[in-house]
Amino acid sequence: MNARGRWLMISVGLGTLLNPLNSSMISVAIARLQNVYRLDFTVVSWIIFSFYIASAIAQPIMGKASDLFGRRKIFLTGLVVSFVASLLAPLSVSFGWLIVFRIVQSIGTSMIVAVGMAIVRIHITEKQATALSVLAIFMSGAAAIGPFIGGVLIHWWDWPAIFFVNIPFVVASFLLALRTIPKDEPLAPVARNISFRKWFDLIDASGILLFTVGLVALLVGLLSTKSSEHVSLGHVVVGLIGLVALGAFVRHELKTTSPFIPLRTFAKYSAMTWVNVQFMLVNVLFYALFFGLPSYLQMVRHVSEFHTGILMLTLGLCSLIASPIAGRWIDKSGPMPALLVSAVLMTFGSVWIVTLNQTSPVISVCVALAAFGISNGLNGVGMQAALFQNSPKEMIGVASGIFNTSRYLGTILSSLLTGVVMGGQFNAGGFRLLGVILTIIALSLVFMSWWRWESRQLEES
Repeated sequence: MNARGRWLMISVGLGTLLNPLNSSMISVAIARLQNVYRLDFTVVSWIIFSFYIASAIAQPIMGKASDLFGRRKIFLTGLVVSFVASLLAPLSVSFGWLIVFRIVQSIGTSMIVAVGMAIVRIHITEKQATALSVLAIFMSGAAAIGPFIGGVLIHWWDWPAIFFVNIPFVVASFLLALRTIPKDEPLAPVARNISFRKWFDLIDASGILLFTVGLVALLVGLLSTKSSEHVSLGHVVVGLIGLVALGAFVRHELKTTSPFIPLRTFAKYSAMTWVNVQFMLVNVLFYALFFGLPSYLQMVRHVSEFHTGILMLTLGLCSLIASPIAGRWIDKSGPMPALLVSAVLMTFGSVWIVTLNQTSPVISVCVALAAFGISNGLNGVGMQAALFQNSPKEMIGVASGIFNTSRYLGTILSSLLTGVVMGGQFNAGGFRLLGVILTIIALSLVFMSWWRWESRQLEES
């Protein structure tokens, strides 16, 4: 790789790390935001919901947009959008405005992620696998150390710092991108002449609208019921609107020629469907701990943001150490053994959460963090390998898109689970109940991994 290629990699890496960094730093800011805006946990959890819902919708749209309008343009535009959102979010006069800027930030960073890997694939022609692994390190590293960075920033400069810290990354990436990313080729006649109606059909605007309305309405209905601790007619109506919209979404996706989420694909390829179901459950487990444990430490055990960030570093470091080891193991033995061990580790970590009480040493939470961190490293490689193993080569692009959708659905469900279990205020009893639920989910993953491994061995014998 020549010097220009290395600088291009740095430019893209600095941009793509913004999405995982901002999705992870917020985990140690929940307690502070609750106090600042005087809100209960279920309301503040929308700072998580909004980011992941917007990312789940924006990334596939921006991927399609880049094919039509140019990857360099989308990448640079995403950096500008991220810069504006990071600058304005700390100035929010209310929590509602903070959510708005958080959504804008998610859209901006999703624009960057959606085209970053494509830029590397197109313009780095030598040692592409090495280049893509470097890009993965930028993203996984940012997610791993995000809670630590967030804890340090909040400790010294309060919560606005987790938004301002993006600005140096954005500026550096933008200046390097201007010099290193080649200009886009002239648009094809089809792209130049496409109408708004055809563009809406291409991205499945109707499906996106039904998906967004249904998901948000269902979340509002469930969380409002838990927050107010009683079921009102309004909550039921909002929840029913969500269910009806999601039902209409399923019906629409089965009929449309360019679906936002190709549901027919799930029915056609059962092995790939199981991979996505398992991946969604893995993310429910991981992110329930990822967002739940910092709030437990700060609200129940009264640990500072700084020390919470240091403890959470255990999760990231174990994940980073396990990933290369997992790669070599999976190359030799396939993904199933690693996924089974990962499920067992998640079960152990979930059981450990149940055993925690007010007298448990704070440092003991590192046991659960280490178990989940190692399992995350195994899953990061194992799930991707299982996807490639079970997906037809001619539709690997669609399979990757569905795979990312499963990731976001898992993170959204994890936030919903945590919000419903904890209600208005984080407490030790609620956290223990969360651990019980996570244990049940983890045990189902153990059974699923073992069953799929046995099925695979029977097919090969």
